[in-house]
Amino acid sequence: MTEQQEKEYLEEIHRVAKGGPYTPDWNSLSRLEPPLWFRESKFGIFIHWGLYSVAAHANEWYSRNMYIKEKEEWEYHRKTFGEHTKFGYKDFIPMFTAEKFDPQQWAELFREAGAKYVFPVAEHHDGFQMYKSEISKFNTWDMGPHRDILGELKTAVENQGMTFCTSSHRAEHWWFMSHGREFDSDVKEPMKRGDFYWPAMPEPDEADLQSRPYPSREFLDDWLLRTCEIIDRYQPSLLYFDWWVQHEAFKEPLQTLAAYYYNRGAQWGKKVAICYKHDAMMFGSGILEVERGALAEAKPYVWQTDTAIAKNSWCYTDTLEYKTSGQIIRTLIEVISKNGNLLLNVGPKGDGTIPSEDARILGEIGRWMEKNGEGIYGSRPWRRSGEGKVQIREGQFTDNEELPYTKEDIRFTVKGDSIYGFIMKFPKDGQVTIRSLADSEDQNRAEFHGLIREVSLPGYKDAPLTWTKDRRGLHLTVTGVETELPVAVKIQVK
Repeated sequence: MTEQQEKEYLEEIHRVAKGGPYTPDWNSLSRLEPPLWFRESKFGIFIHWGLYSVAAHANEWYSRNMYIKEKEEWEYHRKTFGEHTKFGYKDFIPMFTAEKFDPQQWAELFREAGAKYVFPVAEHHDGFQMYKSEISKFNTWDMGPHRDILGELKTAVENQGMTFCTSSHRAEHWWFMSHGREFDSDVKEPMKRGDFYWPAMPEPDEADLQSRPYPSREFLDDWLLRTCEIIDRYQPSLLYFDWWVQHEAFKEPLQTLAAYYYNRGAQWGKKVAICYKHDAMMFGSGILEVERGALAEAKPYVWQTDTAIAKNSWCYTDTLEYKTSGQIIRTLIEVISKNGNLLLNVGPKGDGTIPSEDARILGEIGRWMEKNGEGIYGSRPWRRSGEGKVQIREGQFTDNEELPYTKEDIRFTVKGDSIYGFIMKFPKDGQVTIRSLADSEDQNRAEFHGLIREVSLPGYKDAPLTWTKDRRGLHLTVTGVETELPVAVKIQVK
């Protein structure tokens, strides 16, 4: 794209952003209604895949940390790949051939896991675009695998009946490669806009959202161009922004971008939305995102948590610590009982294969969803999200530990004529009491006044089940069910 073409594209972006039905201000953008399909879907797949998957060490911040002398990645890089002047981060590009990448195989795996939408990262902090771009040549079409990774995934995902979404983590690139300028490295090469490492400005204090130097107008325009190019070329149903777009400098371009995207969605005839963190956007102008955590109580608005199969990285590395499928399923239940969605990250290997452990865990989740999914998809929160002693902590980075659930810990959803109670730890003796469905001497104080027609286990239709109801609760006796995973109880109401 020539300088003149970029100028004309920016003019078009601002024209569309101001053209309605939305305009670039929070008062207008806060009229957004999240898409119904998102509320119904509940479970999606995030994908972190890029040059950092070739390095396959520590985590997806390898490109930053390999240039910091105090970091373990500094010495690892020197020992494994050579001095930073001879082998910099850009030298992973020709190694990223993605020779075993099969988007159809990925999409089939995600669908079989029960996912309804897929969120590949279009560009991470490192600045390498996973799509065909006219803005920079440092992309997978012009370099590396010479394939439009994002475009191929969109086709495969939609062919499997799932919804295509994508994310941009470009904002942090303002400073992400800056430490390479502190010593003799390849980051000291002359830089201009469009170059791989540009602009590599000093890294700010994480807590300072007004830090200087501010991202320049040149960088902010570049961010806007790149993001709108993704919108126009791939028409994602949702966008996701990682942190640092909450910086003061992004307030105006972010509102412009949101109005442009929402107005484009109106032109396409579909509702779209942006997932955001850290109050980067005004509440109500997008979908609230919680990283590796949750909200402790059910909310009247839909929200999402993004977390990963691995505890210690978003991308594939040689030192992954995996969660169990049971832990992930319980996180899913906790989240949907509180009106949220779960976006679960997978980190493919550099060659394009899904690691066997990721595939195994996804398979276990998929088999569980086949049995219990009717209480997940299309459900809504009940009048209370759950009962029992275990309570999740609200906030980010709180979901790595397995919680000590017992049979008393039950989480609820509702759909149609049924309440679903998910027994988080199903007992070996099959004896369960759901206290929230108890009778009461004082009907004004009872939580549940309905008449129960039938009680069943959707995932174990052949298991003998009897039930009674009194002032202590709904009592179940089940035989023939042995599992370490949660079990859904369906309570149909007359």
